[in-house]
Amino acid sequence: MTDPQHPQREPLDLAKLQRRLAEFAAARNWQPYHTPKNLVAALSVEASELVEIFQWLTPDESARIMQDPDSAHRVTDEVADVLAYLLQLCEVLGIDLLAALDAKIDRNEQRFPPEP
Repeated sequence: MTDPQHPQREPLDLAKLQRRLAEFAAARNWQPYHTPKNLVAALSVEASELVEIFQWLTPDESARIMQDPDSAHRVTDEVADVLAYLLQLCEVLGIDLLAALDAKIDRNEQRFPPEP
């Protein structure tokens, strides 16, 4: 029996998350504001908020940040915000994010071969 407080969810994938984000924006009539320029600006702001968390930490402190529940929550939220805006930008521009990353890794493997 399924717990009504915690219904079973389908496995997550990028396409489903992009649809959820699009539906969320559509329900609030936010699409007019989701231009490439605005989405890139929002992505930059969210990435900066992630940087801010780590700004004055030592390398050792930054490596342990997820051990503190409050810090871990902040980092997780900002990472989610960055991904959300990146997915929305890809949706608006018609970019297949996974295909773009796969192609970029291919190019980097050619540009930066392993040392012998």
